[in-house]
Amino acid sequence: MNRPRRLVGVCGTATEVGKTWVGAAVARSLRELGCSVAGRKPLQSFDPDQDDRTDAEVLAGATGEAPHDVCPPDRWYPVPMAPPMAAEVLGVRCPTLVEVAGGITWPSGVDVGLVETVGGVRSPLAEDGDSRDLIEALAVDVVLVVADAGLGTIDAVRHAASALAPRPVVVHLNRYDGGDDLHRRNRRWLTERDGFDVEVSIDGLAARLVP
Repeated sequence: MNRPRRLVGVCGTATEVGKTWVGAAVARSLRELGCSVAGRKPLQSFDPDQDDRTDAEVLAGATGEAPHDVCPPDRWYPVPMAPPMAAEVLGVRCPTLVEVAGGITWPSGVDVGLVETVGGVRSPLAEDGDSRDLIEALAVDVVLVVADAGLGTIDAVRHAASALAPRPVVVHLNRYDGGDDLHRRNRRWLTERDGFDVEVSIDGLAARLVP
């Protein structure tokens, strides 16, 4: 079975922290560095009344793949809830964790594979498992934890990293503003006091993920 040279799990500390945007931006940066990249969003739920592209479409645009390669068409749930809940509302069966993990396939010769989870680290993802469980089932090489740079991020990052242990974690503080005193202090605290590997630029993050 094909496996990327480096398999990266993309998790958020919560919903709407920007993990899809970050994952897509990292994919583009990696491609500019000469890496072959593929993205996977094993399941996705979304609001069909919004004009925005789905997560799978955003990732596909960044990696050059088809959206249905990123997320199988039978796992697009047009209800803005966690996938198992969305599936229940729609009256369809949500796959088990084993089925989700086993359904992720990769083309040959991929340098970096990005697997984006849903919501926060403990958000329900499959019928019987959450985002953390998928990360463990896939035995990813590193987890990219996307966090907001502002108030509350220290607590959120600590909880996420604790749940993901012992997988190595790289933290990206999204929407980081070097002119914001709180952002600078959060970054310093996470790196100097907590010892996290923290990155605030997309290009810097991509460079860390090159195999």
